[in-house]
Amino acid sequence: MTDQRDPAVQALLDKQEIYEVLARYLRAADRGDVDGLAACYLPGATEDHGGVFSGTAADYVASISRTVTHPKSLTMHCMTNVLIDLDGDTAQAESYVTTFSRVKTPDGLGHSFVGARIVDRMERRDGRWGIAHRALVWEWNHDAPAAETWIFGMLVPDTGVLARGGKYPSDLVYRGAAR
Repeated sequence: MTDQRDPAVQALLDKQEIYEVLARYLRAADRGDVDGLAACYLPGATEDHGGVFSGTAADYVASISRTVTHPKSLTMHCMTNVLIDLDGDTAQAESYVTTFSRVKTPDGLGHSFVGARIVDRMERRDGRWGIAHRALVWEWNHDAPAAETWIFGMLVPDTGVLARGGKYPSDLVYRGAAR
């Protein structure tokens, strides 16, 4: 704590800051913002990505940077059920995550839906919360052939009019379109 706030209020502020680190991480992954991904980790952080990768967070970010920045990469990570247990300047955060990914398969494009849980050891260093260690476990997966019909063609007659998300830095969140 940097000042003498009520401990319950400080706990809420800490939990909110931790939640925002987790949300920024997922946004950065979906938008291909490699610097944003890296900024969520603390120096020396480690990543255990459920049997897919185990090592430093810096090496993990480097290993996925080409994929997340590819102009045709399409993912959406949705975070739910975030539980944060505080212990001074450390915390454990457990988050449920459901993801969608458009992937290239040997038979063409496919859609993959995944349920996972992420358990993060968070630490406050130099007045900011960040990820010190991340462990991911896979819970379920559903793969399907790609079919993008926008509610079976009922959303709009011409899908070319839809405003679509983009990659860093051209996506509207980075352009400040909501300001």
